[in-house]
Amino acid sequence: MSSRPETDPSATDTFDVPRENRPRHVAVIMDGNGRWARWQGLPRIEGHRHGVASVGRVTEECARLGIEQLTLYCLSSENWKRPQTELDFLMHLLEQYMVEERSTILQQNLQIAMIGRREGIPDRVLRQIDKTIEMSRGNSGLRVCLAVNYGARAELLDAVRRIAREAKQGRLDPEALTERDLADHLYTAGMPDPDLLIRTAGEMRLSNFLLWQISYAEVWVTDVTWPEFTEEHLRQAIRDYAARDRRFGGLDEA
Repeated sequence: MSSRPETDPSATDTFDVPRENRPRHVAVIMDGNGRWARWQGLPRIEGHRHGVASVGRVTEECARLGIEQLTLYCLSSENWKRPQTELDFLMHLLEQYMVEERSTILQQNLQIAMIGRREGIPDRVLRQIDKTIEMSRGNSGLRVCLAVNYGARAELLDAVRRIAREAKQGRLDPEALTERDLADHLYTAGMPDPDLLIRTAGEMRLSNFLLWQISYAEVWVTDVTWPEFTEEHLRQAIRDYAARDRRFGGLDEA
């Protein structure tokens, strides 16, 4: 029996933005889990638990709308400063997601990827991540890229170190280095750059996320916290994206 969905999720696509005007790659800084929990009188970890439900909603909607890639900022390299109990719970949620969502990932034809440094992530969690990535490798639908223990400056530093080693070994000429060569040494090598960056909870900063890749991304910020984020918020972000004039440094023809 095939693990692919029997019906195409795009068959019920009635969204008012034409497919050619939708972003190819959506990246999300999922902020406000702890704030939402505090407002509800709940411990911070409950905010993270409810945030997982938002991941499911947004992933399914992106797949339905024909988005090629969704990148989610799950844990930054700076987040290790948080209380150990919260970090342990985040690792538990990540491991649980990788195990419990496998059948859904296969049914929805999703590809799972991860970017970030592996150091510091518990081995048991890495094993489940690697297993799910391998199981979904042959899928052809939406790529869901999880940024875990990720920092853009660390990514750039790792890329420069790799380039320096290759130059030292005579496999790369520093004088001939191009932007494409640098991009090919980033964690995101082979992935399209984000077209749309969404940040929840009203914060107006990039938080060391995909700094190279979002050079020409459209930024959309909402005061809504991540646990409150719905399919309609995603659709509104895409509507606003489609209405913007993207010139990539060129001049308006008018």
